This record gives sequence, C-alpha cells and structure tokens, in this order.
Amino acid sequence: MHDAGVAGSAGTAASDAGTPAADAGAAVAAGDSAAALAQLDVYLQMPRASRPMLAMQPFASVPLTRADAEQALKKLWDDFAADVKATRANEVGATETSAKSVSAAGKTMKYYMAVRGDEPDGGRSLFISMHGGGNTTPDVNDSQWENQIDLVTGYDPKDAIWIAPRAPSDDWNMWFTAEIDPLFERLITDMIVFQGVNPNKVYINGYSAGGDAVYQLGPRMAERWAGAAMCAGHPNDATPDNLRDLAFAIHVGGDDTAYDRNKKAEEWGKQLDMLASMDPGGYPHQWQVHAGLPHWMNLEDAVAIPYVQGFTRNPVPDKVVWRQVNVTRSRMYWLAVDSANQKSGTEVRASYKDDTVTIESAQNLSKLKLRFSDAMLDLDATVHVERDGKALFSGMVPRTIDVIARTIEESGDSTMAFYGELEVSL
Repeated sequence: MHDAGVAGSAGTAASDAGTPAADAGAAVAAGDSAAALAQLDVYLQMPRASRPMLAMQPFASVPLTRADAEQALKKLWDDFAADVKATRANEVGATETSAKSVSAAGKTMKYYMAVRGDEPDGGRSLFISMHGGGNTTPDVNDSQWENQIDLVTGYDPKDAIWIAPRAPSDDWNMWFTAEIDPLFERLITDMIVFQGVNPNKVYINGYSAGGDAVYQLGPRMAERWAGAAMCAGHPNDATPDNLRDLAFAIHVGGDDTAYDRNKKAEEWGKQLDMLASMDPGGYPHQWQVHAGLPHWMNLEDAVAIPYVQGFTRNPVPDKVVWRQVNVTRSRMYWLAVDSANQKSGTEVRASYKDDTVTIESAQNLSKLKLRFSDAMLDLDATVHVERDGKALFSGMVPRTIDVIARTIEESGDSTMAFYGELEVSL
C-alpha cells in the first residue's frame, strides 16, 4: 500500500492497485482564507518572545487562496527580516572594512567583505570565496586568508558583494565539516537582509583547500548556489550528481600534480560532459586544465568568475538529483526528508511537469517530502505523484501559513519559501 499525508489537509492516497483515488480536494474557502490571514496579522503583532508556537495555531493549517498565500509569505518574510535586523546587526559591522563574524553550530567564522560596482535591479550578486591552507598553523591559514581577500582585485566580480571568510578551524577539511553549512546559510541570510543581495545570484569559489570545499559544498548545498568555481582543489570523495541545476567551473594547472589535482580535474570535467550529454539542459559547466601552469595559475582561472556569474538560480528546477554522502542535509530545492531519512547513502531523482511529480528513482529512503508553490504547479488543481507508473498520491495540496513560515525559517530566503507540503511513502 502506498500512503501519503499532506500538511494541513486530508490528502488522498493511491489504492493498492496504483490507480488514483477520487479527488478529495475542494475549492479553497475564500472567507476562511481571509480570516486566517487576519489572524496571522494579530499573531505577528505580538512580541516574538511571547508568541505561542505558530504551527499549533488553528489558523496556520487553514487552506489559503493563492493571493492570500502570497500576502502571507510577504508578511512572514517581513517579520523574519525585521527580527534578523534587530538581532544580527553586530554580524555585519558598521562599515565595509570593519571586523565581522557569524556564529552557528557552536563555531564562529570571521570574514572580510568588499562591495564591488553598482547595485543592479534585483540586488547584487554574492560571492563566498574560500582560502587555501588546511592542516597547518593558524598563522599560515591567516596568510592564505589574506591572499584570498586580495583576489577580489584579480577576479573582479561585477556588481557583487565579495565575502572572504576565515575558516573556523585549521584542519585539512576546514571548509566542509558539518558546521560550515549553517555558518554559510546564516551569512547568506545576513547579506540578503542587510545588503539586499539577490538570493538567486549567490556563488561560491575557492582556491587550493578552498577549491576542495567547492567540490564538496557545490553538490552538498546545491540549492543555495547559482554557480560554483573550483580552482586548484581536489574532490576527495565528492561526486557531481547534485550539480544538475547549477553552473560548475573547474580550473587546475596542468603541472599541479600534488594529490593528482590535474588528473582529478579532468576526470570531473569528463564526468560533467557525460552527465550534460545525458540530461539536456542540465549540468552546465566549464572546465580547463591549464597546460604548463603549476598550483598557482597566474589568474588564468579568473575566467571562472564571469562564467558562473552569468547564471541565475532557479529555486524550483523542474528536475532535482539529490545524493547524500557524509554530511547530510534535510532539504534540496523542493525535496526534503525527516530525521530518520536524513542519512548518507540515500539518493532520489524527481521531476515535475504540468500537474504531476514523478519520482524517477529513490534509494534507501522510506519517506520523502515534496514541497510546492504555484511557480511549480497549479495548487488550485489536483496534484498527482507517480513512481514507476504507479500513483502515490492524487489530491489537493493546500497552501498553509505553517508551511510558508517553516520554509522561511529553514532557509532564511523568501525565494525558497513554499506554500504546501506532501509526504509520500516509498
């Protein structure tokens, strides 16, 4: 038996035979939706410290009209951003050159910020640029950080905020331990709220050990990036599967033989060539092994910056590949998992078209959450979910305040907020 549950709704599961059950959804009651939105206003007027849990409030699960869902998203994002401004001003500093740091997961990460060019419509791009070094003394890693700060001149990103963080540790894997994800996500939210960064134009790049991190964090945090530029690094155990929806650049010197960096760059480049040929429209990439150049490429790798900056993230791509290894995450674009299914060794490939989501493959997962917005499917119509030609779900997925608020809090990014959520058993 395939079963399914919908946040805030009695969703209709498929039968044992795999045929969709009758549509149990009904038109959203406009009056109830308007009343829920009015109750949200009352709730948001309360001081944050004295608010009861939003998910427990009856109005949070009332189905919303599309227009009311859009209003709820705006209200909830404005409230979230106001709290960020009130509580995190010390994280962005008073001036461009003042000392800055963010803290998350028990770690503090210092960073340098430079503002480049003019602010375009929609906001500046954001680059998070990771330095080299690794398992060495703090002084050596500090000097590598200073080198990365200086690279803003050579790389010259256009109309961008350039962030050069100092790794919070001095280990070989300093840029891709588990605490890096929440540190970077907090930093991105700060830049969106305080600097007006375009959340769909956020990029990472890194050199040497920082390049190692791009190989790791590009796929691992794929839903956060529009592009990733890897320079002079080594992939270790990373794989490119999750890069289906972001631009990935690889640049390594032909004479950079330490740890076979040059050979690994070619291997990854050819893997991406193959993946792109098998999935038209997916896996945009650029790669070059620079003949005759050592570990330092004399800024020939700078071509990676305008390449990735030419891409804009789609928060709801029509196809997602999500493979989890080592450090795991609870979400990837419009897919999510509960704690029991957040584990290494899982893999899911899913797509949507018209009114149907197709689970193309899934490994080592018992349940999967699907998140929806009207940018993906018409949530006033029946939604279908299929796997291997069998129906997992057929019914209405309601827009609710609870889902909108939860996804804003999770991502710190209004463009990654969703209206409805459905959990299917696999």
